[in-house]
Amino acid sequence: MKQTKQNSAAALPIMDAEAIRRALRRIAHEIVERNPQIAKVVLAGIPSRGVEIARRIAAFIYEIEKIDIETGVIDVAMHRDDVGRRPELPVVRASKLPLPLEERTVIIVDDVLYTGRTVRAAMDAINSFGRPARIQLAVLVDRGHRELPIRPDYVGKNLPTSGSEKVRVRLEQTDSEPDEVRLEQQ
Repeated sequence: MKQTKQNSAAALPIMDAEAIRRALRRIAHEIVERNPQIAKVVLAGIPSRGVEIARRIAAFIYEIEKIDIETGVIDVAMHRDDVGRRPELPVVRASKLPLPLEERTVIIVDDVLYTGRTVRAAMDAINSFGRPARIQLAVLVDRGHRELPIRPDYVGKNLPTSGSEKVRVRLEQTDSEPDEVRLEQQ
């Protein structure tokens, strides 16, 4: 039987469900250590997987500190700098952040950090809601290739990649597939 190009593309497993769980638990511990006023932290997930990752980190912080951390959704669709270059218009979702943001630390949460452009758009979106005391960044995977001077504060896994590779994150709640991170050739 002849395989299609898509099916023959090599997919290398990078993280399974347990590795993802451990990475997010470690990130939660680091957030608690670096933010002495943990009750003033807001986890703002970028749709769609960043929202689920933020929810999981908040649950781990509750296990550690017995404090409910507020989570929110920060949609970047209308703040991207490549909207005109994309073949189709981005799907716009509602942003929902606990207000006011002043005197709070907002931690942007996403699944994969690549060029940094999505994070820049997230910072623009957050600033439209107010001026937080600090903005930090938590990502499950940092794959390098930055185009902007953006560096994550919390990283689950550093994964050097080539431009011809793609990092695929799958989470059961967003993808109806088992939790997994894979590296695929494009």
